[in-house]
This record gives sequence, C-alpha cells and structure tokens, in this order.
Amino acid sequence: MNELTKRIGDILKETCGLSEESLEKARAVQEQKGGRIGEVLVEQKAITEADLLKALSIQFGLPVLSDLPTEGLNTDFTQVLPIQFLKKYKMVPVVTPKEAWIAVNDPLVFQAMDDLRLSLGPNGLRTVLAPYSEIISAINYAYDVGRDSAEQVIEGMQEEDDSDRILSEIEETGDLLDETSDAPIIRLVNLMLSQAVKARASDIHVEPFQNKLKIRYRIDGILYDKLSPPKRIYSTLVSRIKIMAKLNIAEKRLPQDGRIEIKIGNKNVDIRVSTLPTTFGERVVMRLLDKSNVLLRLSDLGLSEDRLKIVDRLIRTPYGIILVTGPTGSGKTTTLYAALTTINNPDINIITIEDPVEYQIEGIGQIHVNPKIGLTFAKGLRSIVRQDPDVILVGEIRDLETVEIAIQSALTGHLVFSTIHTNDSAGAVTRLIDMGTEPFLVSSSVIAIMAQRLIRVICGECKEAYTPDEESLQTIGLTPEMLDGKPLYRGAGCPACLHTGYSGRRGIFELLVFDDAIKTLILKTSDSSAIRREAVSHGMVTLRRDGAQRVLDGVTTIEEVFRVTQE
Repeated sequence: MNELTKRIGDILKETCGLSEESLEKARAVQEQKGGRIGEVLVEQKAITEADLLKALSIQFGLPVLSDLPTEGLNTDFTQVLPIQFLKKYKMVPVVTPKEAWIAVNDPLVFQAMDDLRLSLGPNGLRTVLAPYSEIISAINYAYDVGRDSAEQVIEGMQEEDDSDRILSEIEETGDLLDETSDAPIIRLVNLMLSQAVKARASDIHVEPFQNKLKIRYRIDGILYDKLSPPKRIYSTLVSRIKIMAKLNIAEKRLPQDGRIEIKIGNKNVDIRVSTLPTTFGERVVMRLLDKSNVLLRLSDLGLSEDRLKIVDRLIRTPYGIILVTGPTGSGKTTTLYAALTTINNPDINIITIEDPVEYQIEGIGQIHVNPKIGLTFAKGLRSIVRQDPDVILVGEIRDLETVEIAIQSALTGHLVFSTIHTNDSAGAVTRLIDMGTEPFLVSSSVIAIMAQRLIRVICGECKEAYTPDEESLQTIGLTPEMLDGKPLYRGAGCPACLHTGYSGRRGIFELLVFDDAIKTLILKTSDSSAIRREAVSHGMVTLRRDGAQRVLDGVTTIEEVFRVTQE
C-alpha cells in the first residue's frame, strides 16, 4: 500500500503513537461537526500540529519547513493577491534569493493552490508544508512591508476632497492589514497607525497650523516630525479618526475623548483618542497601548540588584503607603503594575482605582474613575475600603481628601500604592504636608517613596565607543578616574533606531525608605533639601547618581542622563 492510499489516522498511529480510542473520539466529532480528522485531533490535543505536519509529509511526499524566512522576502505578490484569500486557505508564496516555495498548512486545497499559481504566472514554485502561525506571520509581514508608505499615499492623493466619501465608508472591525479600501484618507489613517506601531511610538499627534498640517510620533519619549499632509485633507483626516473612535464628528468646539481598538498583524492595540479645539482646528492626540505586550516584572524595570531586593521586601509589607513619583510619562504606572503583578496571587484581594485603567490584570478588581457621575478617586477609595482589600492602588493622589483616606487605609492594615507628581522623592513629603496632611501622619503611614525617570537606551546596532571630555563628565557628577580607563558608549544612528542612536527605554530610580531618622526629621521639618541630605547620608542613591552608573555600564549616554535629571 503506498503512502497516499494510507489513511492519515494509520500514519499517525505509527509516527506518534496515536491510540485507537483517541482516533475513534475524533471520528465521532468529525461525523457530528465535519472538518478534517487531523485538525480535529489537534483541537482535541490528541496530537500536536507538528505531529500532523509530519504525517501529512509522509502521506503527500512534501517537505516540512518549521520556520519561514522573511529576510529578503519578495512581496510582489501582495499587489495581485488579496490578503483574505491567503489567510482563508492558509498559504503564502515564499520567494527569497535562496528559496522559492508555496507554503501551505493543508495540502488538500488543490483548487486554491492552482488559483495562486495562475495569479503568480509560470514560476515553478514547489509546495512545502508549514505551521499555521508561521504562514500567518509571513502573510502579515509581506503585506505590511509590501504596501505603500503613508508618505506615498499623501503624494498620490487626488485634489478632490474626500469628505463625503469617508462618511459613507464602513468602519474596520478586523486586522488593519486586511483593509483594502481605495479611499486615500482611510489608507492614510491605517498606514499612519501601522507605521506608528512598527516604530514603537507611544503617541501620534495630529496638529493643524495656519497653512500646514503636521503629524508627529512620540518615540522613546521624544516627539519626531513624521508626516506633513496637505492642509486641505485636515478635516477629512480628523473626521476619519473621530468615526473610528465613535466621537461626534459634528462637535468641533468642545474637547472629546474616545477609544479605538485595532489589530495590526498579531498585535492588539488599544488607542485612546483625545481631541482639543485650537485656533486652527481640532488637535488630535492618540495614545497607543500595545495590549499584546506582557506586563513587566519588577526585575525588568532596570533596578539594581540590591534595590530590587529592598523593593521586593517593601511591596510585601502588610500595611503602609508606597508612593512612586515623577513627571508625566516617566513610567510610574508601569512600575506599580509590575509591583502588583509580582505580589498578585489568590491569597490576597487587590483592588485598584485608576484614571483610566490602562491594562487589565487577571485576578485584580480595577475601577475606572468617572467624575461626571461623582466617582472620584476619594469617593472610589472610600468604597474600596469596604470591599475587604489587602492591597489598594490609587492611580494618583491629587487632593487632601484622597491623601487622608489613603493614610486611614494604611493605618488600618492595608498596603496602599499610589503616584504623586514631584521632581524627587524628598519633594513628595513636602507636597503631602503642603496639601494639609499632618507631618506625624506622613511619618507613621508612608513606608517608602520612589522617584523615577525613563532614560533612552543606546541602540545595539550602531553602538560605538568614545572618550568624553572632562567637562561632559562633570555634568552628571563623574570624573575621569571613575572611568578607570574604560571607554563610554553612544549610538552613531542607523535605520534600526531611526537614526536617533537610541532604541528602547529603561528606568533610573531614587528610593527613599522611611527609617527612624527620616521619620524623626519629618516631624521637625518638611524642607525637602534637609530630608534629601539626611537620606543621602544614610546611603540613598539619587536619580543622577543612578543615571551616572548606567552611563558607566554602557547602557545610556551622558547627554541622556543630564536631559532627564536636570532640575
């Protein structure tokens, strides 16, 4: 009996030890619901996808490629084949300088393979089997790379206004890469979003001026000019974004807030949209949150090993207040999420009140403040205390009422995390007392304050060594002797880092732990300079000193540390 006449179930019995009982169960499901027997077995976890591909390889005499290359991938097929066709039949042409195949997940889609070959013309492509995830990744990569850039769409835009056309278009519900609309404005918005995600941007700014329109991306905390579409498309562009965010497109005089959920390839991205009326039209800012990113752990934040141990001990304290301080965009919320993720387990009840809830954490009750209906931080915090929590996170301490309830919660046996806007850790004590909090309540309830900043990391692709001058070193408190003859590093700039010399960010930290000396001092004075001096004398590492250590470690540059720590 040749292999093609051999049933797939029999081959699986021989190759991976599939039991007759599992096969019979799968056949029963197949009779009831239909489908291929191999796919049913994979769904029932009787076999793996790799087992099935191996059996199909034997049955059809086809090789298996477990990894599909994307380097040098020819994406010309994206111009003639709809992405939905390839995704439906789970196949993709893989043509590189070294290889030329049609990768399929199911070798029985003969008609679709014939259609694909006809579309591509005579090319002698042979067939291989590949995992479904590899095929989808290759398809998404090809259509992302192969399509026009946002700049090309802007250049190709017709003179006529697309306003009427856009309002009649249907909203996206699926993958942005599946979008095949011919309306230039829709393509522009989709490309703007997908390019921002690709460039690791956290925000997109659409800013109208008197005679021009500017689109900027915030990448690693810095704004970069990216696109300058013609001003005449401005109203249509804003209308498109407002439709996607389910905002009122007729209301142009009041600020509005909305949300867009999109999928770009295998990334789920949540976009918060904010509009603000200005002299020359509505300004739109979109905050991008990549929901497919796994929440960081404390060890991923960039804390030194000794301070990581202290922080880990502090967040497991049964009661007290831990504050994280720093300017907007310094990663305070990420640090608090990392702390909650670290201590989150079924034994404790964690409740948060945030504005807004940025990431959903499994097993934690999260409340979104809503001042319109009277649900403020203070009111929500009062209700949370009645929910028998062990740990409470308050998104931000903004007023005396919130501080007082947080302190009461800490003094009655709860661990409270929160953020406050000050430049350093000692300044947070002064801010609390300035709000009207009694010094003895601050010293008895707060157990630690951590100030932080985000520094850009030198790009690994274009990192180069150099010897700095003494004056540059002094700006962050270093001396030539501290270098011990070692060079420092900087990024030369390359396409991988968009010629900035930096790629990614990590934190620098200043941890003020409330020991007896600090508590006694707070009862005498709220002067932040005095508190800071006392803490440094007890071994506190300041933000600038922590940044200087990151420079010596070759993580970042002198200029970057000076930028984020200058007062």
